[in-house]
Amino acid sequence: MSETAKITVEGKTYELPVTTGSEQEKAIDISKLRALSGYITIDTGFKNTGSTKSAITFLDGEKGILRYRGYPIEQLADNAEFLEVAYLLVYGELPTKAEYTLFKESITHHTLVHEDMRQFLEAYPAKAHPMGIMAASLCTLSTFYPESQDPARPTEAIDLTIHRLIAKIPTLAAWAYKNAMRHPLMYPLNKFEYCENFLYMMFANPSEKYYADPVIVSALNKLLILHADHEQNCSASTVRIVGSSQANLYASISAGVSALWGPLHGGANQAVIEMLETIKNDGGGLDKWVQKAKDKNDPFRLMGFGHRVYKNFDPRAKIIKKAADDVLSKLGVVDPVLDIAKELEEVALNDQYFIDRGLYPNVDFYSGIIYRALGIPTEMFTVMFALGRLPGWIAQWKEMMEDNQPIGRPRQIYTGENERDFTPLEKR
Repeated sequence: MSETAKITVEGKTYELPVTTGSEQEKAIDISKLRALSGYITIDTGFKNTGSTKSAITFLDGEKGILRYRGYPIEQLADNAEFLEVAYLLVYGELPTKAEYTLFKESITHHTLVHEDMRQFLEAYPAKAHPMGIMAASLCTLSTFYPESQDPARPTEAIDLTIHRLIAKIPTLAAWAYKNAMRHPLMYPLNKFEYCENFLYMMFANPSEKYYADPVIVSALNKLLILHADHEQNCSASTVRIVGSSQANLYASISAGVSALWGPLHGGANQAVIEMLETIKNDGGGLDKWVQKAKDKNDPFRLMGFGHRVYKNFDPRAKIIKKAADDVLSKLGVVDPVLDIAKELEEVALNDQYFIDRGLYPNVDFYSGIIYRALGIPTEMFTVMFALGRLPGWIAQWKEMMEDNQPIGRPRQIYTGENERDFTPLEKR
């Protein structure tokens, strides 16, 4: 007999089905509650509402577990290439050697961006935020491929759009950076692997031979994997709800970029560096800021510590901490901001106040350190996040479309004025 839950409203009891996930998560299905009783539920911010069933990512914040399609994040980060993980998220299984070869060849084939896109880039002011450029550029891509706007297009056409997006987003990101620096744009080179190609387009110049340090390439590969998906977060939910209107994939991903832009989401690693710079510029020493963080009456909060989902530790942080140490050691960077970051990390890992509250350095803390050490401008940090998150967004969109889910349409409880008569302007 199927498990059910009962809700009693105004003396009437209604039975609602209970859904159980593959990891034994429980959910009360309220989809017919309004039809049965006339009531809806309120859950501001959807903190306790499941908007969908999904087979992509499993996350257990209490136990510090993150898995993509069943594979532990630790194994993927240590052993996989980012494009392998992208294939896994989008298509559901790890690729065979033959499948992976074809997938990588397709990605390499589509890395070039239409030359007319340069005119759009050159029109932006030098101080334009790269996330704004990214969101606009991704949406603009759909105009170059009008066939992608047909919601009834065949699977092969959808795959082509997916491959184009994965291939072109590093080019667009690097070009946004080069444009802001007013440096010459570097075109992708087919001889480079995915991460190395991005670093080449970011940091190479026409007059020098480029070499990507393997330590840096490895760190970037891990970062992209760690950011690739994170269940039904703000940006993934945005991609789903925009896509549910049958908007094209380019527009849906552009909406995800805009959602990621916010400092409460993808902008967190940028906020980490801005906080560290504030501490440095203050000159008052680290202890002052640690005490401010402990003072519940002080509005100051340590950015990059703790996580709203992971209650004990962020499993991604353990992985990327070593990569951050490797990058700093390899590059030998002399930077007082990064020195403060290492001191703050030491405090958080050993101070009982932070230990008791689970305020450990998270993935945003360490990714901010790595990007800073690589010389990536602070405003580009969220763009880097978007590079990694793209396969997850695509997987979420693809799953929703394949499940034929209806258009997203949340309900509300109206709290405004009751009906009232209009008064003509001359009588007001």
